[in-house]
Amino acid sequence: MAMEAKYSIIREVGRGSYGVVYEAIVNQTRSKVAVKRMHCNVPENVELALQEFWALQSIQRQHENVIQLEECILQNGQVFQPISHRYRKSDSHLLLIETCLKGRRCMDPRSACFLWFVMEFCDGGNMNEYLLSRSPDAQLNNSFMQQLSSAVAFLHRNQIVHRDLKSDNILISHRRGSPIVKVADFGLSKVCQGKGNVNQHRFSSACGSNFYMAPEVWEGHYTAKADIFALGIIFWAMVERITFRDGDTEKELLGTYICQGKELIPLGEALLENPNMKLQIPLKNKKSMPEDLCKLLHDMLAFNPKERLDAFQLEVRVRQISY
Repeated sequence: MAMEAKYSIIREVGRGSYGVVYEAIVNQTRSKVAVKRMHCNVPENVELALQEFWALQSIQRQHENVIQLEECILQNGQVFQPISHRYRKSDSHLLLIETCLKGRRCMDPRSACFLWFVMEFCDGGNMNEYLLSRSPDAQLNNSFMQQLSSAVAFLHRNQIVHRDLKSDNILISHRRGSPIVKVADFGLSKVCQGKGNVNQHRFSSACGSNFYMAPEVWEGHYTAKADIFALGIIFWAMVERITFRDGDTEKELLGTYICQGKELIPLGEALLENPNMKLQIPLKNKKSMPEDLCKLLHDMLAFNPKERLDAFQLEVRVRQISY
């Protein structure tokens, strides 16, 4: 079944090196969905597409704060093959997908090869845009912290390390009235094999966005606790509305950093250069942040991963703060 027979594309809502995201309508039900199209014309794009598929299809049950995959469709030329994430236990089926995506036909410019991800639609844009368009709100910040810590604990419990947490990769939905955050964009994620503690798995390929990367990611030796450092950056920036301007897009982004003259240094990189550096939390008004929240952020942004909270400890601590 061709894409246009099942879905109608309404408009483009986002574009990047990963592909294009559209707002679409399911023709049969008239309900809205988001459709991400990833062009699998080079190995790097194929890898991103596969990582996203492996992560989303591996989740055994859905979480309210993790973007929900409705279906995945492989387009090879004019052929559209639905790939249900319910095939999670069929190794032969997944191997077929991987072979198809990485096959020579994908490298042939005459044969279009795409993966289409059909996901739930989020009407509030991303978290960065959402927060910067509103006045600071302690109750909203607290709600977002609880939702995000719950989402990351869920992912880590399911052996998924996101590796690219930032406010641009967190979407907002108003489906139930109050804003609900949705962790999205799993192109750099890793699904760990086995059922042990996710924090025991080691990664060596440095990836993510500079201003959210933990010190050990810069070195290329890290664990799932790198996700907690990134969340710490997001939480701190959200509470105090600390922003920087992205050098490539000129967009204003939520994120904390260290100033060296006129240069902004990512916090993880600065800590790597000076592990004994004391973080000034809060950075602005001391009255804006209770003591237990300050302590929480220090524990999320610890230089030594062994001294940093894991996702399960964080989920409990966030519920206990007086903020």
